[in-house]
Formats: sequence, structure tokens, C-alpha cells
Amino acid sequence: MLIGVPAETRRNETRVAATPVSVGRLRALGYEVLVEAGAGEAASCPDEAYVAAGARIGRAADAWGADVVLHVNAPTLDEVALLRPDAVLVSLLAPALSPDLLDALVARGVTALAMDAVPRISRAQSLDVLSSMANIAGYRAVVEAAHAFGRFFTGQVTAAGKVPPAKVFVAGAGVAGLAAIGTASSLGAVVRATDVRPEVAEQVRSLGGEYVGVPADESEQAAGSGTGYASVTSESFDARAAVMYAEQARDVDVVVTTALIPGRPAPRLLTEEMVASMKPGSVVVDMAAAQGGNVAGSVPDEVVVTPNGVTIIGYTDLPARLPAQASQLFATNLVNLLTLLTPGRDGRPVFDLDDVVVRGMTVARAGEKLWPPPPVPVSAAPAPAADPPPAPLPPPADGPPAPGRRAALVGLGAALLFLLAAFSPDQLIGNLTVFALAVVVGFYVIGHVHHALHTPLMSVTNAISGIIVVGALLQLGHTSTVVTVLAFLAVLLASINVFGGFAVTRRMLGMFRRA
Repeated sequence: MLIGVPAETRRNETRVAATPVSVGRLRALGYEVLVEAGAGEAASCPDEAYVAAGARIGRAADAWGADVVLHVNAPTLDEVALLRPDAVLVSLLAPALSPDLLDALVARGVTALAMDAVPRISRAQSLDVLSSMANIAGYRAVVEAAHAFGRFFTGQVTAAGKVPPAKVFVAGAGVAGLAAIGTASSLGAVVRATDVRPEVAEQVRSLGGEYVGVPADESEQAAGSGTGYASVTSESFDARAAVMYAEQARDVDVVVTTALIPGRPAPRLLTEEMVASMKPGSVVVDMAAAQGGNVAGSVPDEVVVTPNGVTIIGYTDLPARLPAQASQLFATNLVNLLTLLTPGRDGRPVFDLDDVVVRGMTVARAGEKLWPPPPVPVSAAPAPAADPPPAPLPPPADGPPAPGRRAALVGLGAALLFLLAAFSPDQLIGNLTVFALAVVVGFYVIGHVHHALHTPLMSVTNAISGIIVVGALLQLGHTSTVVTVLAFLAVLLASINVFGGFAVTRRMLGMFRRA
């Protein structure tokens, strides 16, 4: 079957649904690929590269008339008319917000798969273009903010004076928010972030940010904790959150808002009064501008400067501002989908509507409307019944209670050790002293090494090796040649173990270091 890749016609759109790399992977699945001439120019994918990857170059009508059509944005009604009645369309469709488009696809007899309707389950993560694009958008939002801010993000100490780091506040710690936190932190800014889900605090800290929470009363914590999803909050919570937002707006230099609630307009986080209280030269990036905006005064696809000098950026095309990377990730998501749909690798997609992933994405099939999909069943093991608290043990009928018995045993052990030392040769006492010192010194020497330098397993083995090294060092120069040689060998072998462990760990950490 033939896959068509038409050019994007939406204003300011620079992405393309297939790259030369993804074309090669699509051909390996048994498909032929036709790309509209010039479709990938804005994403640095020239026609020659597509031809070299095995694709054909054609007209827009040829691409829209293919068996399977891959597109980034939803088609217009005129473009729907170019589709074959039995064609398969894969693109962003926003079926909940575009009923007219969905009706047109159904009337045309097209099988339509919405890439923005991928079920949020682990098996479908490789198809999730919303997460892929949100990651890019969060990164680009900070880049746009840094450009508009016009000053350093990181602190500087120069001969001309000291420059403090910029303060960045990120509202929402989803995929886009975490990308913004990581980017701002890597630029040297002081980053703070908040989210209605307190469980994301650890993720914020892991990226170098400081989590700023909204205190909630016990009833709200009991009702909303543990869900793992952002949801509509109570009026009481919103009132306390507004106080926190007002404090942060007055203090920070850059604000990035990413808050969205599925199926609802974007919640208003920053009011006009909060924006007016910000310092002149501050920057706000409203990533929810297309859904109504988190910030009062933001305008979709425009930059607004308030009377007090605050710049509000409402770009809705942030992923398209990194077209090469965004096209690569989008195309990879599409390849993963077609790999799922083509189990035989024979160039023929199979639509198994019993598969929750395929069913959730399929919004139209052969003249039938399949939106909304049935809820995805979630299997969860029932919580084990709480065991009744054990009955307290009765006090022993004879003998002292547990603490007294423990003290008696310790005293008895001390007495036996004293008697052993009193009647043992001096050499044994010296060996016991060396052993005790080696244990204490070795444990503290290795135990105080930062945990990032070795794994927990290596921590234990290095601590043991450290004990051996310290004990053997104390035996070097012994009057007995045999003891001296054994001590030297112990120091050598234990040192090899310690330094070898650090060398292996260093190589492991190097695998995660950016090139």
C-alpha cells in the first residue's frame, strides 16, 4: 500500500509527518512512500533526502490520494475531499473539539486515527505525540523567555560587578513543565515550580527546581491525594493558590504556565493584578494560550507588552519552532503506530478494534463514528485487607522485662570480654584493637563518599575493602616477615577492589553524560 505525506498548510507550521529516516523504516514495513514536493523543506528535509531514502516525490493531490495519509495537523474540509473513501488518515484531529471535521470524515468513509487520542497507558507511550510535542514546547518556552528577558539567566561575577541569577517560576509540572524546569535550571536560573499534585515534588527537585506547594486542609488531602492526575480544585484551594501565585509573581523574573485540564478551558492562574505587580522587564510565557490562557492578557500567537513593561508570550506553535527535532519525534511516533498496525510487515495495516490502543485512537471507521471510545479498563490488584493489630505479648512470668534482659546480656558479654582480655596473650589484645579500629575507620572513610559515586552494592564491598586496607596498614612493618607480606598483599588486593569499583562506576555514569 502507498503512504502519502502531504505538506502542512496550517499557518506557521514547519513540521512534517515523515522524515527521510522514518521513510526507511516505513519501507521496511512493506509500504511505498510518496512525499509532496517541498513538504520537508522547513524541517531541513529536502526532497533529495527523501528520494535517497526510497520515497517518491509527487503533487499534493497524489499524497492526499494515497492509501494511508500521514499528516501533522487536522486536515481542512477541502483536504478531506481529496481523501479516498477507503483511505486511512493518521494525524492530530482533536475529535472532542472538532465535531464538524469528524462528521466529514465519517461521511467520506475514511478510517481516521487521532494521534491526540492515544490512551494514557504504558504500552502506548511510544505513540504519545502529545508528550513528545509537550517536551519540545516546554524547552522552547524557556528559550523564548530567555530571548525576551534580555539578561543572563545564570549568575555572573565580573570585574564590573555581580549579576544575580534570574528567578523562574513554572506553573504545572507535567511533561511540558518538567522540560521547562530542566531547561531553566541548566541555564543557571533559580527555578521554582508548583502543581496541584504534591507527588511531583520529587521530580521537580530532581531537575534542580524548588517545589512550591499550596497547603491544603486535611479533607482536601484525603479526597485528592494519590490520584496522580491534575483535576478541578475546590474554591478554597484556589483561594490559597492565588495568594501563592501573587507572591511568586512579585518576586520572580520569568513565569511559564502550562496548566491544562482535559476537556475544560485552561484555568486562570495569573490575574491582571498579579501581572501588574510584576517587575518591569519580566516575561510570562502562557503555554495554554490556545485553550483560553492561564494568564490574563495573553493573546494566542502574539506577544503583548503590558503598561508596566511585562512581556506576555502566547505562542501556540512552540514545537514548530524546533521543526527538525519535532518532525523527527512526531515521525517516530507514527512509525511506532504503523509497526503496531502492520504485524505481518507486508504493507497492509490491520485494525484490531479489540486492542485498547487501536480502539482508543480510531475515531471513524468505514462510515461509522467511533468517538468517544469506551473507557480503558484498568486492572488493579485489590488492596490487601489490613491485618488486625497483634495482641500485646504478656510480660514474662519469670525474669526481668525485655529492656532489663537486654542490659543484662550486654553486661554479661562485657564481663566475658574482660575475662578473655585478662587471661589472653598481648598479641590477641592487639589484634582485637586493630580489628575494632579497622571496622570503625574503614566504615566511616567509605561511608562518607557521596552516594552518586558508587552503587549501594559497591558501597558495602568498598566498606569491607576499606576495613581490610586499614587493618593491613597497621600490620605493615610487623616483626614477622610472613605477617608483613600478607598485610602488603591485603592492602594491594583491597585497593584494587576499591579503585576498580570507582572506575567501573565512573564509566557507568559516563553513559548518562551528555556528549
